Amino acid sequence: MTTPDAGPRTLPTRDPGALRHRGTLAVVGGHVVPVVGEPVPGGTVLVVDGRITAVGADVAVPEGAEVVDATGRWVLPGFVEAHGHVGLHEEGEGVAGNDTNEMTRTNAAAVRAIDAVNVDDEGFRDALAGGITSVVVKPGSGNPIGGQSVAMKTWGGRTVDEQVIRASVSVKSALGENPKRVWGERKQTPQTRLGTAAVIREAFLAAEHYRARRDAAAAKDEPFARDLTHETLVRVLEGELVWDQHTHRHDDIATALRLADEFGYRLVVNHGTEGHKLADVLAERDVPVVFGPMFTSRSKVELRDRGIEHLATLAAAGVRVAITTDHPVVPINFLVHQATLAVKEGLPARTAIEALTVNPAAFFGLEGRIGALEPGRDGDLVIWSGDPLDVTSRAEHVVIEGRTVYTWDAAAGRGRVVERAERFAR
Repeated sequence: MTTPDAGPRTLPTRDPGALRHRGTLAVVGGHVVPVVGEPVPGGTVLVVDGRITAVGADVAVPEGAEVVDATGRWVLPGFVEAHGHVGLHEEGEGVAGNDTNEMTRTNAAAVRAIDAVNVDDEGFRDALAGGITSVVVKPGSGNPIGGQSVAMKTWGGRTVDEQVIRASVSVKSALGENPKRVWGERKQTPQTRLGTAAVIREAFLAAEHYRARRDAAAAKDEPFARDLTHETLVRVLEGELVWDQHTHRHDDIATALRLADEFGYRLVVNHGTEGHKLADVLAERDVPVVFGPMFTSRSKVELRDRGIEHLATLAAAGVRVAITTDHPVVPINFLVHQATLAVKEGLPARTAIEALTVNPAAFFGLEGRIGALEPGRDGDLVIWSGDPLDVTSRAEHVVIEGRTVYTWDAAAGRGRVVERAERFAR
C-alpha cells in the first residue's frame, strides 16, 4: 500500500462541544466523586461549552445555566471501556456487521477501526445505560498485527467522525492461540507461537528500515513514496501509538515483554488472563493491563486459569489496571458489574473506579480529555442512583460534553436516549 506524498495525513482532533449544544450546565447537590481527588458531598460540577470549569462544594452557578439536581445521587466521570468492538462488531447483524478482522494479511497495521464503526450499533445505547461515555474500539485478534484503534465518545454524532477523541491511539496485535489457529488452518505462516513472534519482529525491522530511508530522503529534500503499513509501525516505534497486545497465557506475556524490549515501544497488555503469574515483573516495568472480559467460561485452553480474583492480585502488586468487556463478548453495559465482582474478590473499591476512569484514559494518552471530573477535561459525567459498585445502582443521567444524552425514565421503567432526529438537528 504505497502512495507518493509529502507526509502523513491525520484527522484533526475535534474540540469538545464543536458539534454540540454550547452552553452552561451545573450538576448540583450530589455526592461528587472526581476520582483525581477526594469525594465532595453536596458538590457541584460546572460545565461550560463542553468542558468542566469547576468542581467543588462552593461553586457559583452562573445565571441562565441549565441546572440538574443530583441530591441523593452519586456523580462520577463517564466510564471508559478500554478494549471493545462496539460499532465494529455489530450485534444481531451476523457477518454483515462484523468488521473486526481483515484476515487477508498477517500485518494489517494500515487498517483503521475508524473506517468501519457504525454509530447506530445498538451497543452504543447499551454503553450509555452502563454509564460509559468513551470507548477505545479495536480491531480483532485474528492477525499478528490487526490494525489501528480509535478512541471515541459513545454518543452524539451523525458519523463516527463527530464522536472521535483521537482517530488512532494504538495498534492491536495478537499472540497465542488466535492467530495461530486462523493462519494455521490455512497452512500459512504463522502456524505456531514462534511464527507469530517472527511476523511481528520482521514487521518492525521493515519499519525501522523504512524510517531510515524516509529520514534520509527528507535530509536530501528528495521525494519519498509512503507505505501506510510501515508508516503506522514507525508511529509505534516513535511512541505516538500504543502497542495493544492481546495475550492470555503467561508465556505469551513474556514474549510480549521480550518484543517490547527489542523495539522499545509502549506496551499495554490486553486480557492478561495469566498476568498474575508475572505480576511483579509487570509492576516493575510499569506495563499496564487491560483485564478481562470476566463474565466468560473457560472456553479455550488459554482461559483454563481465568479468575476474577487475579485482577486484585495484579493491582496489589502495583500493576496499573483497567477493565474490559471485550464487547460483544460481554455486553458493554456490564462493565461496571465486572468491577463490582472484582471488588468482591479483593480489588479495592477505589482501584476499581480508577480502572474504569483515569487508568484507561492515561494508558492511551487521553488524560487531558476524559477519565476524571476536573477543570479542563471534557464535560462527560454520569449521575448514578447510588454507589455505582452497588449492583442495584443505576445510571440515571448521562452527559457527554455538557449535553444530556441519556436519562432513566422511572415511570416507564426504561432509559431514554437522545435519538437520531435530535442528535442530527443543528
